[in-house]
Amino acid sequence: MTHTVLPENREVVISVGGSEANINGFDSGAIQMAVELLKAHGGGTVKLEKGIYEICAPVRLAANITLAGAGEETILHKVDGFQSLFAEDADYGELFIQVKDASGFREGMGIMVYDSHYDSAWDVSTAVISKVEKNKITFDNYLIRDYDADLSGTVSNACSVIEGVEVENVKITGLSIDGNGKNNDTLNGCRGGGIYIHKSKNCVVEDVKLRNFNGDGISWQIDENVTISACDVSGCTGYGIHPGSGSLNTLVEKCDIHDNGSDGMFVCWRVQKSIFRNNSFRNNGGSGICIGHKDTDNLFEQNRICENAFCGVYMRKEKAGNGAHRNRYMKNTIENNGSGENGYGFVIDSYAEQISIEDNVISDTGGNRQRIALLIRAETPDLKLERNVISDHCGGNIIYRIAERP
Repeated sequence: MTHTVLPENREVVISVGGSEANINGFDSGAIQMAVELLKAHGGGTVKLEKGIYEICAPVRLAANITLAGAGEETILHKVDGFQSLFAEDADYGELFIQVKDASGFREGMGIMVYDSHYDSAWDVSTAVISKVEKNKITFDNYLIRDYDADLSGTVSNACSVIEGVEVENVKITGLSIDGNGKNNDTLNGCRGGGIYIHKSKNCVVEDVKLRNFNGDGISWQIDENVTISACDVSGCTGYGIHPGSGSLNTLVEKCDIHDNGSDGMFVCWRVQKSIFRNNSFRNNGGSGICIGHKDTDNLFEQNRICENAFCGVYMRKEKAGNGAHRNRYMKNTIENNGSGENGYGFVIDSYAEQISIEDNVISDTGGNRQRIALLIRAETPDLKLERNVISDHCGGNIIYRIAERP
């Protein structure tokens, strides 16, 4: 598709879309062109018109840029997936891979690189293709591991739809994302998501509807001051939202996180001094909220946590020094979580100090899904349980099953 740039917009707002827009085109290339022009100005707003934008590479935001759609009818649609096995090993620090079939790859396409040994967490490499020559793919980010062709080494065009990496003061607002998950490879949540923010500060995602991503819906890692507000995240195969890896001062509010394949919100390692309030975590395939390693000093307030497959809030197993200390759960409604014999309002598997569970409604309103209100299986010094309304649990309200320390 040809992209035409109209005369410079003096207000530093660049529109993308139809024939009257500054940049003509409904694809990731057109959006990225607008971002690069604003980057040269030091920031501004990319204004997306209504329409369906075909995304073959992550829209890479730069500092001080707002990406603004025209509402739910601005849809960023991930293109169908393609993958190939390696023809030879792909090694740490390389910028190219020989593949067996390059027919579905093209310049400007986002990719993920992995093998059966390095296929999760921070071991996956991501990049954008800069050149395709026969079966040789060249890309723009160095490989971060040695990947073995004999271990099903694979290049896939799985990629985030929008990403902000090492940026400040970005905003994503007023648009929809269709991850087209059934036709794409799974993207690991530490390295990507429908929206992915990494090593960044002062970022806002608001009024975004995100659905059907094969991986995590919104993932932010090693960040400060990220706000996720009034977003609807559903149908993702991984976590609905994934704050993690040392993120500080997060605010998540007024979001609806539902019908995702795993936990509604997976609070990963070292998420601290954050607020999660007035959200709905419902009908997710794991727990409504899962929290663990050094996730301390957070507030969970006035959330509705209902009808998730395992439990409302799960505090993962951790050693005493790594526990989720000093978290407060205030004025939440936690109902009807679980299935079969496994249904809980809270499960505390982690040694955790100074936990407050106060003024919550914890109940099973029928069907005996949420069989136990609080199952406490680890030491919890100074646990505060006050003014909770706990009712109708066929297996008991508060059950202690603390094993002796070895």
